[in-house]
Amino acid sequence: MPETKMWVDYDKEADVLYINFKRPQKATDSEMLENGVLLRYKGTELVGITVLEASKR
Repeated sequence: MPETKMWVDYDKEADVLYINFKRPQKATDSEMLENGVLLRYKGTELVGITVLEASKR
């Protein structure tokens, strides 16, 4: 299995977890799921996930 780097950051004040599958970059599109998870895309490629209210999960 090829090695994959991920960048993870947690904002304690906002209680938001950021997971990036490539170096953090601006997304060109996003999709908010009903469970408070935001999928971030650059074109059609999923580049990151943002988890709202992360400490409650």
